[in-house]
Amino acid sequence: MSAIVEPISPNKALTMNTMMDENVEQKKMKMQDDESLREEQLLESDHGSSEGENELEPKVQEPKLYIICPGRPDLELSEPFFSTPKECLFTLKEASRYKLKFSFIVSNNVVYGFKYINTTWKAGVRVDKSQVMLGSFEPRKEPYVYELEEDVTPSGVFARGLYTTRTQVIDEKERCYVDIKYYFDIQRQWPESS
Repeated sequence: MSAIVEPISPNKALTMNTMMDENVEQKKMKMQDDESLREEQLLESDHGSSEGENELEPKVQEPKLYIICPGRPDLELSEPFFSTPKECLFTLKEASRYKLKFSFIVSNNVVYGFKYINTTWKAGVRVDKSQVMLGSFEPRKEPYVYELEEDVTPSGVFARGLYTTRTQVIDEKERCYVDIKYYFDIQRQWPESS
């Protein structure tokens, strides 16, 4: 049995070549899509494991609060400590410059939206409340140190006396890492013992 071969017109040959090129192109695209899908699945599985790691709650360790006054030794407040109205932690001179400094170590996971909140009362009346955004901090072995802007203690007869302060450091999820309450005094002069 012999086969009959018909000649192909140039237009038909061009159409067949185009169809073959399209088929090859479609196969290439399908292979690329399959490869992209595999990559996405790998990324998702990796992301899933990193999400599991991100579920670890961050830890803030060794938090310390320093009160720095020019020409005076730094006052260090670290937990745990004991403070009562009769045994206030420190005395500041009225109208003196001071600033606060924090030191802490972050472990386990990143702390996002770290915020310092300081509330001060005198004779049961709130006289000051300040909040400062400290930022986000990654875990590391070395302590982070953060200094706030310099401020001045109030002065005058009504400013002198005993104050109560509550200092908190929280993150964006309202998890509290530092929550200390202490008493301090503002007097006309620096105490002689310090």
